[in-house]
Amino acid sequence: MKRLLHYLPLHFVVLGILGIFFQFFTQFWILNPKETLFLLGFITVLVYVIKNRVLRTLITFLLFFFIGVSSVYINDYRNYDSFYDHHLKENSIVILQIHSILKPGNYYHKYEAKVLKVDDKKTIGTVLVNIKKDSTSIPLKVDSKLLLKPILKEVIPPLNPHQFNYKSYLAKQGIHHELFSENGQFLHLNSQRTTLLGLSAKFRNQIQESLHKYNFKKNELSVISALLLGQRQDISKELIKDYQRAGAVHILAVSGLHVGVILLILAFIFKPIERLKYGKFLKTIIIVLLLWMFAFIAGLSASVVRAVTMFTFLAIGMSFKRKNVVEFSFISSMFFLLLIKPMFLFDVGFQLSYSAVFGILWTQPKIYDIWKPRFKIFDFFWQLVTVSIAAQIGILPLSIYYFQQFPGLFLASNLVIIPFLGAILIGGVLVISLSLLNILPQFLADFYGMIISLMNTFISWVSHQEEFLFKEISVSFQLMLCWYVVIFLGIYFLLHKTSIKLIYFFISIALLQSVFLLESNKNKSKEEIIVFHKSRFSMIGKRIGERLLLQHNIDSLRFLKENSIKSYSIAESITEIKETNFKNVISFSNKDILLIDSLGIYQISGMNAPIVLMQYSPKINMTRLIKKIEPSQIIVDGSNYKSDAIRWENICIRNNVPFHYTGIKGAYILKN
Repeated sequence: MKRLLHYLPLHFVVLGILGIFFQFFTQFWILNPKETLFLLGFITVLVYVIKNRVLRTLITFLLFFFIGVSSVYINDYRNYDSFYDHHLKENSIVILQIHSILKPGNYYHKYEAKVLKVDDKKTIGTVLVNIKKDSTSIPLKVDSKLLLKPILKEVIPPLNPHQFNYKSYLAKQGIHHELFSENGQFLHLNSQRTTLLGLSAKFRNQIQESLHKYNFKKNELSVISALLLGQRQDISKELIKDYQRAGAVHILAVSGLHVGVILLILAFIFKPIERLKYGKFLKTIIIVLLLWMFAFIAGLSASVVRAVTMFTFLAIGMSFKRKNVVEFSFISSMFFLLLIKPMFLFDVGFQLSYSAVFGILWTQPKIYDIWKPRFKIFDFFWQLVTVSIAAQIGILPLSIYYFQQFPGLFLASNLVIIPFLGAILIGGVLVISLSLLNILPQFLADFYGMIISLMNTFISWVSHQEEFLFKEISVSFQLMLCWYVVIFLGIYFLLHKTSIKLIYFFISIALLQSVFLLESNKNKSKEEIIVFHKSRFSMIGKRIGERLLLQHNIDSLRFLKENSIKSYSIAESITEIKETNFKNVISFSNKDILLIDSLGIYQISGMNAPIVLMQYSPKINMTRLIKKIEPSQIIVDGSNYKSDAIRWENICIRNNVPFHYTGIKGAYILKN
């Protein structure tokens, strides 16, 4: 591992990552793509011209920092003249081509689509397409071309704090707009050209049609499709939840785990080829081709392409008998992927994959050294245990940060499933192949379905062991980074037991404790009023330290499932939620907040320029209210009719009164 720290591409990756972060959050780079490439070329020439070693090194580091910066800029279609939004006009005619099929919602089929043309101009860019479900609607296929007059809308951000930001998620994938349409509002165009993604989708559909003939149960077929075809659309919410709670959800997503298992199996199968002349080279070519064939079958999604690219580098590296080949191959694959797709850096799957790999590389050998079994069977299972533990160490802070939970039985679920995953994958390939040829015996299909069903049953049992599932864990971004510093320096000390390494480790622990105490004290002293957005309902909270006083009109059963409150309480480390009744006035930080409900009572004495909160669409004259009480601001929550909100906003604009509608601007927060 010490050699890895001196591996030059690792330094380049780190500097490239810094450049990606800097450009993404500051957007300071404004040169066009041609100017960008010219500048990078100029810096590259300087690297070769300058002879001073120190200066040359600094310029090289600067070069890779700017490579990270420029890769973000170049991959952002909005910086090109051909971006679709630069040419859209009212009543523009647009041609779209379906790029991928997403998991449908309750009311809409969802797709990602390339914008090929706006009127008569060729364009670039991707949009989210929502096609309303009805009895006559037929789901679109990959490569389907549509002609329509769209009304593009910006993706709506979350209206309450700490909820999943779908807008940000799509933006990191280069999607900034969405459109809604129904059958009859667009025309299907004949597509003469089939893309590689289209061929992959057709092949997967053919496989799924062939499997339907063999009476697999719904959950069995959905898991088979997820494991081998990369299709998770048909998996029920309950089954996904079971796998999440058991710490085995990664099994359902074609990722590095699946590709790694396939690589090991292929390396074993084709090992005899090494005896031939140029056998290692031939073996590598065959393995790489088969890996990309699997990627093709699995749909060439971003996660699949990442995983196969990663293990392609590893397969090539394994053909050279050199030390640290695994470490160097993974670093090189990361450098290559981020160079091509810098936004991968913000993808949770990418972060978890590489965190798991680095966890294995750094910690597994040390954990394995604790006990070295004499018998091969014990050694095999001990290696599985150490690999699982090491992977969890690598992803633990990150997974808690994103998912606010830790499955305590992850080791049990992974130890049972992973040893058999290779057999499940190989068995699945065999089942698919025979089904395509229409020669799959029913008893073999039944047997394979039974194995999948047993796996689902086991996962379901593990997921229901509530005492081992640690939920609602709040970890800030800063605290997560501190945990990684502690883990890194702790492992570094175990690898090189010196006094200075021990001091660094203790300093990291002190830093972690300091950040934790600072955040804890901040939470205890924090006070704010928050008006949540909930359509047709009213929710008002008064936060006092770690307590949340909440007034709402939601029935108790629905309130228990209210995600906006749950997300807020976890992220803000709220330990107590108490329902209350603020009545007509909330006093907060020398300010009065006047609540006006459906009764329309607002003539309360003793208030100076209060903040007014409108609830339940009261029948009042807004102009008269403004003249009488002279409010400093008008707030309208989700319990009001939207038409009333629009009318009141127009009145407030005319009277120069600040206006906030939670249905558009999101939750209103008043801080102390």
